[in-house]
Amino acid sequence: MRDIISHIDPKRGISPAAAVADNTAIVSQINNRLGADSVAFLLLMGAIADADATFTFLMEHGDAANLSDAVAVPDDMLNGTELLATPLFSSDDKVFKIGYTGGKQYQRVTLTPAANTGNVFAAGVWINGKLNLGPAANPPA
Repeated sequence: MRDIISHIDPKRGISPAAAVADNTAIVSQINNRLGADSVAFLLLMGAIADADATFTFLMEHGDAANLSDAVAVPDDMLNGTELLATPLFSSDDKVFKIGYTGGKQYQRVTLTPAANTGNVFAAGVWINGKLNLGPAANPPA
């Protein structure tokens, strides 16, 4: 089990979709980290057509499966910062990452554009690692 895929459990975060051409928030699937001691979110940016669009990145966590109890993750529970995980209008075809070190079972991220009148393509994936049981299933569940 020297390969990495035996030690991670990736989950769908933000599915590839049609471009966001306004200021509609892009909200990830809720991650369930049950059985994993580490969590990361990878944000994959495609083309960003608007030359002055800005973005806000937010990670929330909670204990309810639907995140009805969601609160923003405190900075001391993040590996990296939300600012470092936030794309710029010039971030075409870049990857951003942020780690979660808190103890809540569920996490969600939201990427909110502002002043966006062009196309924004974004996708994302949750990576759950340090699994309590392994190897991880392939393909992931």
